[in-house]
Amino acid sequence: LGTSEVYSDELSSDLARSFAALLAPETAPLSVTARADIPPGGGLGCSAALGVAIARAVLLATNASDEQAVFERAMSWERVYHGNPSGIDTAAALLGTFLRYERGQKPSELVTSKDLWLAVGYSGKSASTKAMVEGIAELQHSAPALHRRFLEGVQALVEQAERCLAATQEDELGALFDANQQLLREVHLSTESIDDMCHAAREAGAKGVKLTGSGGGGSVIALGGFCAPDEDKSSAAEQAQRIADAWSARGYLSFPTRIRARQSGSKA
Repeated sequence: LGTSEVYSDELSSDLARSFAALLAPETAPLSVTARADIPPGGGLGCSAALGVAIARAVLLATNASDEQAVFERAMSWERVYHGNPSGIDTAAALLGTFLRYERGQKPSELVTSKDLWLAVGYSGKSASTKAMVEGIAELQHSAPALHRRFLEGVQALVEQAERCLAATQEDELGALFDANQQLLREVHLSTESIDDMCHAAREAGAKGVKLTGSGGGGSVIALGGFCAPDEDKSSAAEQAQRIADAWSARGYLSFPTRIRARQSGSKA
């Protein structure tokens, strides 16, 4: 972002409006410098991550920081970019752990005893989330059997994935990644680049791999494996790095990442 000073009379861009929404009701001008390490438009919640980071910094500076206040400020930021966001990206950026989300409900943390290593890769192309969502909705009329099979299949995979996380069953969880990707391909949300990335990840030893986000481009996640919370070096981390290296060798922006476990669940 560089350094941006936002005043009430300088609201000609989404960036300026998002700052104004997040900073309200602050009155004094603020200078904010922020940097994103994840690609914008890549289906990884870049704008939500920035909103949470900036909200935390602003509220810490005013000695008023708490999770709910940070969430509300970051959501004000997100509404400028996405209109009526679900809040899942903001909750994920705020809590940094495993979550389950169902539309119309608050995200809930999932309980597991181990951390999870993933490789994340960006295909280099993005698509309109709105267009992708509308395409799936249209299937309800043009191909109702396919639409029903897709929704029921995804719901069943989510239920199984929650159990696999609780039991830290990485091979079974990886198989669910692959099954989900197959469902996404059937409704044309995958792309040639994403299919190429999935193939490369499996060749590099991924336990499972799938696109993330709304599809039509964006990013891919591949399962490296579980590790103990206090384990600095692990085979799971090494596996995630091998997958990321395989993607990098094909020209895709990629990196390994660790999702930290929490020992008890709570509402976001």
